[in-house]
Amino acid sequence: MKNYLNFENEIKNLENEIEKLKDPYNQEGLSEVDTQKISSTQDELDKKLKDIYSNLDPWQTTMVARHEDRPKSKFFIDNLFEDFISLSGDRHYGEDKSVLTGFAKFKGNSVLVIGQEKGEDLDSRIERNFGMMRPEGYRKTIRLMNLANKFNIPIISFIDTPGAYPGVGAEERGQAEAIAKSIECCMELKVPTIAIIIGEGGSGGAIALASSNKVIMFENAIYSVISPEGCATILWRDPKKMLDAAKAMKLSAKDLLKLKVIDEIIPEPLGGAHRDRDTMLENLKTSITQNLDYFKDLSPEEIANERKNKFLKIGRNDGFISTKEDLSSLTVKKNKFDNILKSKKIQIVIGISVVSLGLIFLLI
Repeated sequence: MKNYLNFENEIKNLENEIEKLKDPYNQEGLSEVDTQKISSTQDELDKKLKDIYSNLDPWQTTMVARHEDRPKSKFFIDNLFEDFISLSGDRHYGEDKSVLTGFAKFKGNSVLVIGQEKGEDLDSRIERNFGMMRPEGYRKTIRLMNLANKFNIPIISFIDTPGAYPGVGAEERGQAEAIAKSIECCMELKVPTIAIIIGEGGSGGAIALASSNKVIMFENAIYSVISPEGCATILWRDPKKMLDAAKAMKLSAKDLLKLKVIDEIIPEPLGGAHRDRDTMLENLKTSITQNLDYFKDLSPEEIANERKNKFLKIGRNDGFISTKEDLSSLTVKKNKFDNILKSKKIQIVIGISVVSLGLIFLLI
């Protein structure tokens, strides 16, 4: 059974009509399949999908990003990679099932795959904690990212989480520290890192794994510092103002690409990624291939510097910086006064003056 969003009622009616036309036995008596009627209804459906999905507002985009049938990390891991070996545990506390991690092959080359997993049904969602990672999850990914860095293996992360888990136990085990350490680890890596936001990219739970060389978003995904409902509750004391919050937050892929927070948008099939998973697989496979090829000729230092520069450039205008292209090597330019102060003669004179002043004050 298909799941429809509240703005898809017309789409639902048209699809139901097509299903009835394809199966004349559902109608009273037997009749022939009206192929012409099916074709015209299908054209009407395609037009309606195009009209709706080309004019989604930020809140509708958020609803699409959270769609129950949207392909999850496990789907992409199972279908994009070969010989995936799942690795578990943070070696300190336990296993966090909200994130899948392991080494795999992508087109014959080794990669580390990290995927935040929400689950497909109620039981799996509860088991996966709805994709909300705990501290042990971040510490597990840190452990494996350092291992990949040691053996020069690229890292591919699938981001899909409403945010880090805010429970008491998670806070007691150091949730904030684990997120900070994960961001620090991501920034220090010398291997190529690619983060793909496939659904929700929520708060620190997302940025902990998305501090990457390339941040890629699906067309109808969202990436924000807080959920629209949370933002509306804080700013307007009314969670129902989520549309206003979603508009103000600039959480859609188009807005974030314009702001240069992300690097690329992967187009989705008409009606969202859940309507044609095979097309999404091909689009994603092409993007990952191109991005991994880009880093082949770069040295570890160049890869790390490119990542630092990427994040240092976000939100900057020309301002006082003349060479934004090499922000990672920013140094303070020394002026003539600095050189004068470094002169040994001047230092001696200053030293004698300070001692003399001290003696005068003592005598007084």
